[in-house]
Amino acid sequence: MKTAIYVRVSTDEQAKEGYSIRAQIEKLKSFIKVKDWSFYKVYADEGISGKNIKDRPAINEMIEDIKAGNVDNVLVYKIDRLTRSTRDLIELTDIFKATGCSFNSVMESIDTATASGRMFLKIIGIFAEFERENIAERITLAAEKKAREGYSLGYFTASYGYDKAGKDKIQTINLEEAKIVKEIFAMYVEGNMSQNAITKNLNKRGIKPKLSETWCAESVRGVLRNTNYIGKVRYSLNNEERYFEADGKHEPIIDEEVFLQAQSKMVRIQKKMPTKRPKEASFFSGTIYCGKCGTKLVTHNYYITTKKGEGLVRGGYRCPNHNKGLCTIGRISHRKVERAFQDYIDGIEDLTAIDDEMLEQENKQDKINALLREEAEKAIAKIEKKERDVMNLYLEEQLTFAQYSEMTKKLADDKAFHTQQLSNIPSETKEDIRITKVDVITNFQMNWQNLTDTEKLLFVQDCIEKITVIRGEKQEAVIKGVDFY
Repeated sequence: MKTAIYVRVSTDEQAKEGYSIRAQIEKLKSFIKVKDWSFYKVYADEGISGKNIKDRPAINEMIEDIKAGNVDNVLVYKIDRLTRSTRDLIELTDIFKATGCSFNSVMESIDTATASGRMFLKIIGIFAEFERENIAERITLAAEKKAREGYSLGYFTASYGYDKAGKDKIQTINLEEAKIVKEIFAMYVEGNMSQNAITKNLNKRGIKPKLSETWCAESVRGVLRNTNYIGKVRYSLNNEERYFEADGKHEPIIDEEVFLQAQSKMVRIQKKMPTKRPKEASFFSGTIYCGKCGTKLVTHNYYITTKKGEGLVRGGYRCPNHNKGLCTIGRISHRKVERAFQDYIDGIEDLTAIDDEMLEQENKQDKINALLREEAEKAIAKIEKKERDVMNLYLEEQLTFAQYSEMTKKLADDKAFHTQQLSNIPSETKEDIRITKVDVITNFQMNWQNLTDTEKLLFVQDCIEKITVIRGEKQEAVIKGVDFY
């Protein structure tokens, strides 16, 4: 019987006794002599993992020789040398069966010439894959534990503004890059620059990010959202269910209040999503809505000719449903909207009553959110108890592995659902940074006339969520309501 020897060793196993390529070959050749089989060839995959077949040239060569009828029997030292994947193991077993090729493992005493041998082969494969998944899970848990303790993982590279060499657990500040990080936040928060404008500024100055030659809006946005800069460690960025932040052991670069201002601004701008980026001449863009049909108005520039024959471009807004015949609100000039907006704010007299009403609503919502958080945390705690109970039942052999896998998967899905719910519940309002409607309206009434158009644009973006406008009887703009953040 022409017997092929297959051996494999991964890089991590090179130092383990009995796992070297030479040691496997010597023992297998001795086994062939004892069995009085004829030796055909050695197929060796060195320094390669056993998690799949497609990336191993030697085993693929052996499969082709089996199909060609050159091999009658395959001999391995141990089953996991052949593969650690149940799917690949079953596929190989089917090939052996279809070609009439036998399979033998020295350590497990497997002979696929018998039905019991084939059954045992599949069972061994299941546990080999189970062990591989356990190893991967232990590595994941170790990384998660490291992150929760505040150490920087940085598998690829440290965040821009930091350095992390070799096996260092704590990233250190890169002074030159940290200076640019501070500039990015200052340009965005204080300078009211867009992410694209910041990108152009950095590229024009020849400043390069860590992993590419030029900046883009996405990389600037990544800096603005990176909690590393306020001393946090992030874990599992690409998996929302596993993602968390922990207090890091590294030094922060950005003040937390500045960071929160940047996050608040990004949320507001994303929520408004204007059809065109607001400019000084149309700073209500993205905020102004039709009081007739509820649609967001779009920016609309139009041309006029003065009595002196001069052509001018005026800014304004129009309802997109007007041209469709679905709304009677057409074009409204920006100047009329601004006058109506100022009249509306000036007409608010009882500021204390407005602020008290808002505060009462916020307090009610805070209580509701607290109850929702408590319910979600209780649900998660119950699921974690069930997970421990299921594990104990499995260890006491009251559950099969299949039952255990099915139950743990269901519990994991339930836990992910409640964890997501918990993450969606807003955190409590911080009184020290809370800006009330009284603050907004009082400052508006006192200072609006003295603001430049750029400052008005910044005010609207920071303080106004929605303005509802209609046309009056004399075609003037009439503000029906203003919603503040």
